[in-house]
Amino acid sequence: MEKLLIINPGSTSTKIAVYEDEKQLFVENINHDSETLTKFSEIMDQYEFRRDLIYKTVEEKGVSLDQLTAVVSRGGLLPPIEAGAYRVNEDMVWQLRNKPQNEHASNLGAVIAFDISTKYDIPAFIYDGVTVDEMLPLLKITGLPEMRRKGLGHNLNMRAAAMRYAKEHDKEYKDCSLIVAHLGGGISVSLHEDGRVADIVSDEEGPFSPERTGGLPLFQVIDMATSGKYDKKSLMKMVKNKGGFVAYFGTTDTREVEKMMKDGDKKAEMVYKAMTLNIAKHIASEAAVVNGNVEAVILTGGIAYSETFTGMIAERVKFIAPVIVYPGENEMESLALGGLRVLRGKEMAKEFHRSE
Repeated sequence: MEKLLIINPGSTSTKIAVYEDEKQLFVENINHDSETLTKFSEIMDQYEFRRDLIYKTVEEKGVSLDQLTAVVSRGGLLPPIEAGAYRVNEDMVWQLRNKPQNEHASNLGAVIAFDISTKYDIPAFIYDGVTVDEMLPLLKITGLPEMRRKGLGHNLNMRAAAMRYAKEHDKEYKDCSLIVAHLGGGISVSLHEDGRVADIVSDEEGPFSPERTGGLPLFQVIDMATSGKYDKKSLMKMVKNKGGFVAYFGTTDTREVEKMMKDGDKKAEMVYKAMTLNIAKHIASEAAVVNGNVEAVILTGGIAYSETFTGMIAERVKFIAPVIVYPGENEMESLALGGLRVLRGKEMAKEFHRSE
């Protein structure tokens, strides 16, 4: 029997769970108030604060850490990696502490997992990290040699949804050609072919979402960036946290905008429909990569609970392939199942080597 601690740090909370084989013993979302978090100038400064809360919460749930057989964490913003499992090692911790691709709360996960792993002499892994990059070389090329597209997005949930589809249809993941859209605070659209994430449209270039701007008209971006009104930090905050529904309505909650629309708010209706159309356009663009050879379109993530939202997308893309909805992010289960595959010898964990 395997007992795993799962760690998933987010911007304002740290979600943890303990699994006994496939059975979830508990899941807890530890919320952090903004006043407390603002005391830390950098995300990595939150390390001890979040680590200690994890230790405390696990103890309160009656689970002894010395009973664990492994720790599995959400992967942070490492340099490009392959899909699957990586063992958390000193190189990975150094990378996340000193040279992550960007600042994000997920960077804390592996660092905390390494502390637990060292203290209790058990392995620690990350699985399907944010920076999984298996994109086809042809799809990385842009109009400037200095810029290349990156495989960056909600890989964990999208790969889990694709593998769930394969299992439910008695197929191997590698034999499926699927388009998967993750619908959450950020939105990613991915193409799965030959057992890899062959392409991914991240929220840096794709549809706008509840809190992110998505791709923007380039000339207007240049005008804004060179206006002297903004520095890099404020612009990044705008496109990552102050776009989409937040910019229009001051909320990240799709349900609120949906209610406004159903109550007759024409602006809410226009923006809501525009978001679903944006997603549908990017799903359709992925179909072109494989000449329309798509077995299914899968919609997943928290917003996928909304039948109105998914229905609008499905109506526009059902001509490509049947549309299947797997609502929810399912990240904790996906991490646990990934860890179990490694512990049971069905998958080998890769070794990470830092890049300075």
